[in-house]
Amino acid sequence: MKAIRNLLHPSRAALPLLLGACASLAPVPAAASVYELREDGGGVFGAVERVRTRYEDTLIELARRYSLGYEELTRVNVGVDPWLPGEGTEILVPGQRILPDGPRQGIVVNLPEHRLYYFPKARKGVKPTVMTFPVSVGKMDWRTPIGVTRIVDKRKNPSWTPPESVRKEHAARGEPLPKVVGPGPDNPLGAHAMRLAIPGGSYLIHGTNNPDAVGMAVTHGCLRMYPEDVERLFEAVSVGTPVALINEPVKIARVDGEVWLEVHPPVDAQGQAIEPNLEDFERRLDQLLGQSQVAIHWERALAALREASGIPLVIGIEIPEDEPAPGTAPAEAPAAGPGEGLGGGEAAGAGEGEGASTPPADAGDPGAPQRPLPSDPPPGQGPVLP
Repeated sequence: MKAIRNLLHPSRAALPLLLGACASLAPVPAAASVYELREDGGGVFGAVERVRTRYEDTLIELARRYSLGYEELTRVNVGVDPWLPGEGTEILVPGQRILPDGPRQGIVVNLPEHRLYYFPKARKGVKPTVMTFPVSVGKMDWRTPIGVTRIVDKRKNPSWTPPESVRKEHAARGEPLPKVVGPGPDNPLGAHAMRLAIPGGSYLIHGTNNPDAVGMAVTHGCLRMYPEDVERLFEAVSVGTPVALINEPVKIARVDGEVWLEVHPPVDAQGQAIEPNLEDFERRLDQLLGQSQVAIHWERALAALREASGIPLVIGIEIPEDEPAPGTAPAEAPAAGPGEGLGGGEAAGAGEGEGASTPPADAGDPGAPQRPLPSDPPPGQGPVLP
């Protein structure tokens, strides 16, 4: 018999729900930014850690040490002084993630997450992996575009040719720029740059001479990485590697019978913070679950949407087909896991919430299919912009 999805709406009490521990992807010991993909395709990996500071630590240094962006770490450590956290302060390290939707190939950059994922080509006898790094993205007036493109050029020790608009912006701040900035410590591109096939040649994945700002929306549209991270990516990718630039503030996954949710602060096309879209969340949940019978803990899900902490959590469990649908017959609630509490309530009717609508083909819609970006002129043409 085909199972029927049972979705509790926010206005109804949540079902008793066992929130299990994550069956995460195993990290490769040699590199904290590289993880083996699960054989079953499950998309949750990494772990949330708690560490204690030394007297000389800052959150900026800890973010870099744990391959995080500055905002990624400060968002979940509210009230901690980023410059003087103090000796022995407990810091939450958000190292667990859900893989973005879509094909697991090439480079995927999730702009609201301020994070890049690279899926190396599969090799015979070698387990598939994902590499992930924090990135800075375009600030409000210089948004990083959404769409599908590719790497068309790679350069070590690049020179930077700032466009006239950027030179005027710097001049207005009393910081005049030369027409060309050569390689060296004053070059904002750092030691490695990869140009994308977007018209004008102005969009790059590159290093930086200001690593403290990695993980923020501060660039002129480019993707800025820690020097050590961009060097690893530079050596791993080739010209022609596909690059998907996506807007996915809400990520959902099914792993080992559990439904996981990860939420980042959503922004609109102008870079302004906006409220999470509940209808879009429900639509994507429908697409993920289909007609499976699942209990959703709506209080937990809505809290995650409001907080947008970026930390994945379990919001639901699949109900085996041989068990009665919640609300159809009395059933003993599952035992709570260590440290987990259970809520109680009445279930919605069987079949509620079924079906899925096709998302509009709008690149600004977090759930929309991505449109290809136009190709760039041949390598060597166009200004280079950080």
